[in-house]
Amino acid sequence: MALKRLAVLAGAGVMALSMVACSSSGGKQDGAGEGSGGGTVDTPRMTIAMITHEVPGDSFWDLVRKGAEAAAKKDNIELRYSNDPEAPNQANLVQAAIDSGVDGIAVTLAKPDAMQAAVNAAADKGIPVVAFNAGMDSWKAMGVKEYFGQDGFIAGQGVGERLSAEGATKALCVIQEQGHVDLEARCAGVRDTFPATEILNVNGKDMPSVESTMTAKLQQDPSVDYVVTLGAPFALTAVQSAARAGSDTKIGTFDTNAALVGAIESGDVQWAVDQQPYLQGYLAIDSLWLYLSNGNVLGGGEPTLTGPAFIDSSNIEAVAEYAQRGTR
Repeated sequence: MALKRLAVLAGAGVMALSMVACSSSGGKQDGAGEGSGGGTVDTPRMTIAMITHEVPGDSFWDLVRKGAEAAAKKDNIELRYSNDPEAPNQANLVQAAIDSGVDGIAVTLAKPDAMQAAVNAAADKGIPVVAFNAGMDSWKAMGVKEYFGQDGFIAGQGVGERLSAEGATKALCVIQEQGHVDLEARCAGVRDTFPATEILNVNGKDMPSVESTMTAKLQQDPSVDYVVTLGAPFALTAVQSAARAGSDTKIGTFDTNAALVGAIESGDVQWAVDQQPYLQGYLAIDSLWLYLSNGNVLGGGEPTLTGPAFIDSSNIEAVAEYAQRGTR
């Protein structure tokens, strides 16, 4: 049943894209443009800040930014992107955006409690805020208008069911940032449907440390036969860790990048759970344009889901082209 839910949720993400594509065509286009950002609407110039918890070097956010930039180009928006993995610093960036007089703010809510005051400050100034990627369980109570992303817990449940179907006996779920609500929800979902799951916390800001920690764990516990990571760079590091530990463990992950596509094609990584980060970035910016220019709100008070869906050897060719150009 959970796998059926995954298919429904993945479909919801595609439907959301279709809805936005239709809605976004309302403004007059002054040029055909090229690629996904072609043309500019005839609405007044707006300034929108996108503020994330990106850890520098994480390729996931390159995909988010490309989606945001495509929407900004189409919608005649000046996009101001900034990031900080430390929640208090991210909140300060939101306050700085408010003080600069932006028209709208798109923000991730990896640590919602730390972001509440900044979100309130935006509301006090009449600046609309949408959330994406992290904060599924918190955005509505925080007064945020819309949310775009996957349900981490349900995605994790799908992973756990897949582990069972593949005959795994013990899994390691690797969290690269303690306290990040969406990452913890993913591993909680895995454990919910595959109880033989151990959580391993690593410092995602220090990849050599991530590699050594995973290597040591695999050497210490040879019963681990599946490693589940929560980001493409960590899956690729897990491949190195397994080799150095002399482990035959299989590796699955959340999220993709071009290098991970190659790893799935080669069999080094079995599968990835795709939450479509390009789509998250695109919808976050485009939704603010829709709200500011026409009062539209997507989702009807519910999150707009962009995933999850599995990418594996059976369908990798369908996304490989897009991954190579940096949009999947």
